[in-house]
Amino acid sequence: MRFEDTEVWGFRKALRGMRNPKNSWDKSDSVFGYSSKNCYKHNNLCLECEKHDPNAYAIESPIIGKNDMKLAQQLIRAGSEHRKFMRQIFVSVDITAPLYWWKEFDTYKVGTVANSTSTMHKLATTPITLECFEIDDYDDSIMEYKRDGSVYPMQSVFVEFLEHIRRKYLETKDKKFWKELIRWLPESWLQTRTVTMSYENLLAMCSKGQRRFHKLNEWSGQDDNTKSNFISWARTLPYAQELIFIDEVEE
Repeated sequence: MRFEDTEVWGFRKALRGMRNPKNSWDKSDSVFGYSSKNCYKHNNLCLECEKHDPNAYAIESPIIGKNDMKLAQQLIRAGSEHRKFMRQIFVSVDITAPLYWWKEFDTYKVGTVANSTSTMHKLATTPITLECFEIDDYDDSIMEYKRDGSVYPMQSVFVEFLEHIRRKYLETKDKKFWKELIRWLPESWLQTRTVTMSYENLLAMCSKGQRRFHKLNEWSGQDDNTKSNFISWARTLPYAQELIFIDEVEE
């Protein structure tokens, strides 16, 4: 599983709009600047960018003041009808994950958008290898297949089977091989999608009752936090602790 090319934007307008109901813009104490795309390292915004690259587009680098943070957290704790500003802070990221993870992600339809690579059009264009599947935490001892006194590594047998079908399709252009390739493609197949969502979506997804302690390691990292997972990635976003994981912050 991988999270790549993360971008976050909308803080300035969101926090200004947060103060619209009481016309309290004069109390805002946040600072907003921009840093180079090349200074965006490990998914953390560089707040003091000393590099200037004319070929790199700018990324918003907010420094939220105490007054604005206090109001933001009050609104978040007050409920979804009060924290509308969270819907105006946006995140875009390329996620490469297995199909079984994407099935669960697709539960979140409201406010999220995903544009995926095409299995239908591109599945047969490149060789099928073990690297095409999610194998970060698989147990190869469970995958042993015994037949006629011999032991076969089932994962290798299955990958060879899929690659054989792929080659037959390329040789014959017969649709029946393509259909069987689609039919037998396992849930561990890795697919990349460009996903856009808001901090409000992330607040819900990362809550204790949703994915924070989910039994799938790809969500929570509970079994092995050294493996890439959604919650660990979300924690790297700007002000994630204060806004998304606010229930871990003392009032």
